[in-house]
Amino acid sequence: MIKTVIFDLGKVIIPFDFTRGYRAMEGLCKYPAADIPKRIGATDLVTRFECGLVEPEDFVNQLCQSLELKVDYNGFCEIWSGIFSPDPLIPESMLAGIRERFRLLLLSNTNAIHFKMLKEKYGLLRHFDDMVLSYEVGALKPSPLIYREAIARAQCQPEECFFTDDIAEYVEAARKEGMDAVQFQSRGQLEGELLARGIHWQ
Repeated sequence: MIKTVIFDLGKVIIPFDFTRGYRAMEGLCKYPAADIPKRIGATDLVTRFECGLVEPEDFVNQLCQSLELKVDYNGFCEIWSGIFSPDPLIPESMLAGIRERFRLLLLSNTNAIHFKMLKEKYGLLRHFDDMVLSYEVGALKPSPLIYREAIARAQCQPEECFFTDDIAEYVEAARKEGMDAVQFQSRGQLEGELLARGIHWQ
């Protein structure tokens, strides 16, 4: 029997598109938008930032140097956080209803800049009992460490946790830790998976 429901954040609850950020950066440096992710990917900055190994100010300074980006800290944060769309993929009423009946956790690879903005702009995040965030835990999905932290905070056995994520690799990693996990495809598909497990929200 499921006791704790665990959601990924990006592209499960809140949609995002990195190309929006790259296009915004394009006008502030000499690189075209198509080349920006390649230059960022050639460093390990994002990985270290999302593991909490780099402070926000240092991350911004180093990334701006790498891209020769002409923008101040606040301007960068606005661009970096502009990738998120305003309309959630699932309704707030679902999260609120689940929390009335089950323990509700968030499990996300994220960083200090993004999550500060997300908490300010998306009120539905208040429904979570706890949040397991990569930059606070010091580990990224699909590392076993972050799932084990989620299970510990779920306050139940792994098989009593239901988890959904849009990335198949992360779902499989959760299953290896004993969790009941499915890949998120759509709101309708998720509703079916929840109901099949006796997880109701209304």
